[in-house]
This record gives sequence, C-alpha cells and structure tokens, in this order.
Amino acid sequence: MRLSVDETFQKYGDRIFSAAFSVCRNRADADDVVQDTLLRYYSLSKDYASEAHLKAWLIRVAVNRAKDITSSFWRKHQVEWEDYMNELAFEEPEDGRLFEAVMRLPEKYRTVIHLFYYEDYAVEEIAGILRRPCGTVKSQLNRGRKLLKHMLQEGWNDDE
Repeated sequence: MRLSVDETFQKYGDRIFSAAFSVCRNRADADDVVQDTLLRYYSLSKDYASEAHLKAWLIRVAVNRAKDITSSFWRKHQVEWEDYMNELAFEEPEDGRLFEAVMRLPEKYRTVIHLFYYEDYAVEEIAGILRRPCGTVKSQLNRGRKLLKHMLQEGWNDDE
C-alpha cells in the first residue's frame, strides 16, 4: 500500500501533529516534525502491508523525530507549551484542564497516554511503535493515570 504525500497528509497529518505535540509541547516543533515525517515518507519508496502499518510507521517516525528535537540545544530556546494554551479551543473547560494535566506529565507517560487515549492504540501497538516491552507500556500507562488522577484531584480540591 502506498499513498501520495498529499493523501497521507490529508489522512494522517493531524494525528502526526498531535503525537509530535504530545512529545514536543510546542506548535512550531510539532509542525517541523510533521514536515520531516512526510519528507521521510516521500523519500522512502516502501510499500506498507496495510493502513494500520502505515499509520504506525508514521507515528513512530514522528515520535522519534520529536524526541530528537526535544533533546536538542535549540529546544531550550523555544516558546513553552503553556504560551500556546491560549490559542487552543476546547469544547468544555474540563477538556482544557485535562489537556494541561496530560502535558504536565513526564514525557514517557505523556506519550503512552496520548497514543492510548487520543490515538486509540492498543498496548501491544504502542509497544511496537515505541519499541518498548508491553509490560513497560502497561506500567507507564498505569503510572501516568495515577499521576493524572492526583493532578486532577489537586485541581478539583483547589477549585473548592
């Protein structure tokens, strides 16, 4: 299976962006990751077994590229994701609080939470994308959920 770059962008661009944003926490870097991922897809003339395989490959490339960007020297001089929060529109105020809590998680938890809940990947698929054992992904999901619960309960108690 092989799609054109335009078709790939139309179909998976938002998913690539959101996966990259969950790692980078910065719109400009996430846009760069989308572009780099699509350039890599274009430069490889590889056929994929299925749409699921293509999607997993794109997400894996995006997450790896986002990690490269976040570990670079230049990353330290970027605008923080909190500054970008004002530009995002959420249907409910709780969605914004949840998004903010997810973005405050350490990267290893934030990435698996994003892939599991926002991209609807199973644990086994996440393990394949991130090249981690299933047990590691399960424990990171569990720990990430506990941290989210704790953060959201603190926010709830502060509101009262």
